[in-house]
Amino acid sequence: MTATRAPDRSWSNRLSPWLWCGAAGLLSAPAIAMWLGAPGVHWTALDFVVMGLLLATACGLYEFGTRLNGGRAWRAGFGLAALTGLLTVWVNLAVGMLGSETDPVNLMFAGVLAVAAIGAVAARFRPQGMSRAMAAAGLAQLAVVAGAAIGGRYQLHELLLTGCFALPWFASAVLFSRAR
Repeated sequence: MTATRAPDRSWSNRLSPWLWCGAAGLLSAPAIAMWLGAPGVHWTALDFVVMGLLLATACGLYEFGTRLNGGRAWRAGFGLAALTGLLTVWVNLAVGMLGSETDPVNLMFAGVLAVAAIGAVAARFRPQGMSRAMAAAGLAQLAVVAGAAIGGRYQLHELLLTGCFALPWFASAVLFSRAR
């Protein structure tokens, strides 16, 4: 007689269903708003596809991160980094971080995302390396803002708000530094 073992669920994340349902809710919100006739909400099919891909990517990254390490600080750090990346792309596509969405300076924020992604891979997703990579992404964010400030084309409130996007990168770095 052989004993049956319960499946290994050590990697499972209880937040996963909530995460994916929340993403579906976010994606359906503009459709509901348009159906109700909300002024100013005019999404095309392409808008829904792009947003769906962004949300799926962010949720998928979080799922990937939870399988790498089960600690709370790690999950929070990885989730915050994925969310910050999602918001960076979303804001740039919707209205642009600086100026309008067509302003070429906004392409520099792809470099911030590259710093985070390449740094994470180079660190082999180890906590201390991830901490350094997210801190570098925060510094890259501030470097883009500093460069834009030197150019003098942007208003102070735009620069300050865009600079605030460095804060979640730094918070993610702190969380990773506390992960084991």
